[in-house]
Amino acid sequence: MNENHILLVDDDQELTELLSDYLEAEGVKVSVENSAKAALVRLQSDESFDLAVFDIMMPEMSGLELLQQLRPRLQLPVIMLTGRGGDIDRILGLEMGADDYLAKPCNPRELLARIRAVLRRAQQRPEPDAVQLLTCWGVALDPSTREVSFGSHSIDLTSAEFNVLYQFMQHPGEILSKSKLTETVLHRSLTAYDRAIDVHVSRVRQKLAPFIGEKELIKTIRGEGYLFVRDNQ
Repeated sequence: MNENHILLVDDDQELTELLSDYLEAEGVKVSVENSAKAALVRLQSDESFDLAVFDIMMPEMSGLELLQQLRPRLQLPVIMLTGRGGDIDRILGLEMGADDYLAKPCNPRELLARIRAVLRRAQQRPEPDAVQLLTCWGVALDPSTREVSFGSHSIDLTSAEFNVLYQFMQHPGEILSKSKLTETVLHRSLTAYDRAIDVHVSRVRQKLAPFIGEKELIKTIRGEGYLFVRDNQ
């Protein structure tokens, strides 16, 4: 990784020191804030970060509240750190626009792997010969700029949501399994009780809904995955 700059936000100072030491030894530049309020102030004035890691459980302001304050204005990739049993918090974080989550206590090596995966998909650009504007049902997706629009209206998507829609628009009429989407979008394997890809798909549906009306563009195929309906025009 070429000196990516991340912001680590957790009120546990011992943990942030441990994670910072490990990540910096692996070539990642790390800045730390030990409160969500301080992180909010910093992120509102400093746009140098490539990614942020938020602990969910913090005093005064939680990681979820911090994320809510930042989205959708700031599309910085975010990984949430959650408690082992925090399934509801994980889903809430993803619904608010987090890119991925990791349960605490987390292994520094696993956190590094997640950071690399999220950055890889946030920064990925197709090969020049493969760049082609994708259009379907009035929705236009530009892989080269990672922008999505409907007519003159821009549709703000997180990096994970963009990659979900990109996969669907590249494969209209095909059933894409959850395991395949997890591998191509999140760059990791699907695990038991992993709802991340389901939430990202749900978010894409919600963001397209104001523009496409009652059309069901993304169908859930029970036991198989999802299908993006072909444009019939």
